[in-house]
Amino acid sequence: MTATMRPTPSACPACSAAPAAEALAARDLPKAQIALSLPTIHCSACISKIERALNDHPQVNSARVNLTLKRASIDAAPEVTAEEMRTLVEGLGYEAHELDAGTLNATATDRAGRDLLMRLAVAGFASMNVMLLSVSVWSGAEDATRDMFHWISAAITLPAIAFSGVPFFRNAWAALRNGRLNMDVPIVLAIVLAIVTSLWETMLSGEHAYFDAALALTFFLLAGRYLDHRTRAIARSAAEELTALEVPRATRVTGGVEEVVNVAELAVGDLILVRPGGRMPVDGEIVSGTSEIDRSLLTGETLPVFAGEGQAVSAGEVNLTGPLTIRASAVGAETSLHRMADLVAIAESGRSRYTSLADKAATLYAPGVHILSGLSFIGWYLYTWDMRTALNIAAAVLIITCPCALGLAVPAVTTAASGRLFRRGMLIKHETALERLAQVDTVVFDKTGTLTTGTPHLTNLDKLPRAAVETALALAQGSSHPLAQAITKAARDAGFAAAEVRDVTEVPGYGTKGLIAGEEVRLGRASWTGAEGLSQTATYLKIGAAAPLGLTFTDALRPGAEDAVQALVKGGKRVILMSGDTTPSVEALAQRLGIPHWMAEALPADKAARVEALRAEGAHVLMVGDGLNDTAALAAAHVSISPATALDAARVASDIVLLGNDLSPIGAACETAKSATRRIRENFRIATVYNIIAVPLAVAGLATPLIAALAMSLSSITVSLNALRLR
Repeated sequence: MTATMRPTPSACPACSAAPAAEALAARDLPKAQIALSLPTIHCSACISKIERALNDHPQVNSARVNLTLKRASIDAAPEVTAEEMRTLVEGLGYEAHELDAGTLNATATDRAGRDLLMRLAVAGFASMNVMLLSVSVWSGAEDATRDMFHWISAAITLPAIAFSGVPFFRNAWAALRNGRLNMDVPIVLAIVLAIVTSLWETMLSGEHAYFDAALALTFFLLAGRYLDHRTRAIARSAAEELTALEVPRATRVTGGVEEVVNVAELAVGDLILVRPGGRMPVDGEIVSGTSEIDRSLLTGETLPVFAGEGQAVSAGEVNLTGPLTIRASAVGAETSLHRMADLVAIAESGRSRYTSLADKAATLYAPGVHILSGLSFIGWYLYTWDMRTALNIAAAVLIITCPCALGLAVPAVTTAASGRLFRRGMLIKHETALERLAQVDTVVFDKTGTLTTGTPHLTNLDKLPRAAVETALALAQGSSHPLAQAITKAARDAGFAAAEVRDVTEVPGYGTKGLIAGEEVRLGRASWTGAEGLSQTATYLKIGAAAPLGLTFTDALRPGAEDAVQALVKGGKRVILMSGDTTPSVEALAQRLGIPHWMAEALPADKAARVEALRAEGAHVLMVGDGLNDTAALAAAHVSISPATALDAARVASDIVLLGNDLSPIGAACETAKSATRRIRENFRIATVYNIIAVPLAVAGLATPLIAALAMSLSSITVSLNALRLR
């Protein structure tokens, strides 16, 4: 449709206890309004000095410094700023930096990765040592020597499993407590049964103990968990990112008196002063002042818009050039920005319900393993009336069917595919993104900042008189307006020098004026320069009584935009362009790129609604966008991509981040995703064939727990090697 709808560890106990100590210390910290990083603190004296100075501040309720995290958490009155606290600490001779919520969450993510790696290292180290002892037993060690090696193995295995197996124990207990099964329940049963069987054999001076099997099992499963952790960035909620854009304080005007208050104290009807560079704290209407407003975060409009009395503004918009007084019409949860955060939260919760291939396998696998192992135990006990034999066979069944291969099937492939895409400039953030990307049949592009660079470029410089360009440069070079900066860059790159213009003044919301040879010159809006009757262009230059000259601009295409669109169309995908820009600019870009379906002047809710409508029709939508106005649509899509230059909230809401400026890898990513999904399915088939062959042997009593562990390891290695074929 062509439409214009608006719509470490170590043997050192202290080192092993470090993560717990960090967590305990973090819990002791007060709920902070302000968090500071203190990289140069190194001892208790530093802590005492900084805490005493912070707590002596009259408006600080409490302050704590954590040496392990090198961080200060400060609970203070609302009017206390992070800059004030940072200055206070630096006055004591320490380096200090403000930490935002994203940095704090990134620290938690890094700690989780380190924790998994630490547990993996302990399991690997213990497994190697126990394996050496097992080799001695296999080589013919007997009687007291064999028993001693078994007890030494037990002494190594029990604490190692107790530490390394925590992720599985915790997840299995959580599942059982809620009356359900997951993949970790059979894993924990296999580990526990292998250890119990081994201890029993050791106490009875038996020939076989399977401590090495329990450790190998733990090691391979932890390897899968760590690979899974590395393939994705555990990111903040996009809804939290949007909420972070809400202004915490505002300047309320009461009876001509200005007062800085918390936004929670604002009410409908209050007068609020927003200075140049400030963000709108509420929705409202301008009652005095003129300026220009940057609405790009909310609407995607390329250029700032004029703001004058009577015009409506929305929370999150940025005031650029002049002070504005607005009367609040919506505050708090009723603002447009807050409603957008609600949209994103709803969309994210919907996407989280996606069921991965691994999850589908787990729902069938876990109950089957338990039933099979239980039946094996009962059958062999009734057949032999030997608890030891029945327990060994049940343990062998659990170990040989333990989902190592299934656990590695997805992470091994996604790690290989993620590495391949990373080399092409794409970072995979979400664990199921590749599976969802392989299903895409519809691609929705945002315009400004995605298909285009979002930066205006002067197009008719060579058609303007030299004197006009020099005058325009003189008027533009002191302004921060995007069009003025584009004029300045183009003129200077072409070798022009600024004319001598006196009394240059910027008029908020209109443009810049000055005097040259006694004549007034103006650069700015059409209505301000007397150009209403001329064809619409971005800005005008008027020198004296002469007719205004139009300066035209265009938004350059992002590299690879044409290649990406052509590759997607060639691959049989429907491509749609949606933008908050005006109809002419969106239509022109759609025609230029050969995109038949487009939507102009779309608000954030319109984009999200359109994506939801497409999904309701059965389409698997890939959304590619970069702005705040795209965030809800990014979260609502089946899978989403954002450039690295995108707003934080957009990057967080997306599943994949495009690291470079080139869009061409998008087409290749879809093919890589299809290939990765094929490899995942192949890995599941390998795991299934392995179980079909191995399980009857274990049930028949032809595989000891040790042989079961070796077979399980072999299947895991086979799955990993198959995943590497993707490279």
